[in-house]
Amino acid sequence: MNLHDIREDYSKQELSEAQCHADPIVQFEQWLNEAVQAQVNEPTAVNVAAVGEDGRPNSRMVLLKEVNPQGFVFFTNYNSRKGKSYAAHPFAAMTFFWPELERQVRVEGRIEKLSAEASDEYFDSRPYTSRIGAWASDQSEVISGKAVLVAKAAAIGARHPLHVPRPPHWGGYLVLPDRIEFWQGRPSRLHDRIQYRLENGMWIRERLSP
Repeated sequence: MNLHDIREDYSKQELSEAQCHADPIVQFEQWLNEAVQAQVNEPTAVNVAAVGEDGRPNSRMVLLKEVNPQGFVFFTNYNSRKGKSYAAHPFAAMTFFWPELERQVRVEGRIEKLSAEASDEYFDSRPYTSRIGAWASDQSEVISGKAVLVAKAAAIGARHPLHVPRPPHWGGYLVLPDRIEFWQGRPSRLHDRIQYRLENGMWIRERLSP
């Protein structure tokens, strides 16, 4: 297989400055709704990148759980590799990719923990087994085998047969954007890229060269 021969010419839609809402959060919500309606596979899946304690970039996929006027929310283990990265360098970059719509969205900004109350509320809404898993997994740590994880989950389930409280090391993060880019694939690689930059509390909208 020659990877050079794998090509896709994008032509489904276009994007102009005039089509974009003045508020990029509103624009994002519009695109996310369209992705959901188009039955895009995992429309809330997003790659989140950070800079680790060692200064090296690292990234992973998470699921977006909320969009609000402040920014973008997801939940994870605070002691995981990514959690340690955010503690060392409180900035993140997010990339959503919806190939069925030939679209991607890039988000950059500061990252901070959600309040304990907000994390508790979301945690209580999770399925019982997912709440057990949050306790059982020392995320990103080396373990001797899967049996260790299964045994730990069973022990926690026995200890909490009904209500599982939120672990203190697990909760939400909020990415507060200062840059958001909307990318629409176009023919001949002349893609439409509309960027929003936060400057003095105001969003500046501008077109980027592809």
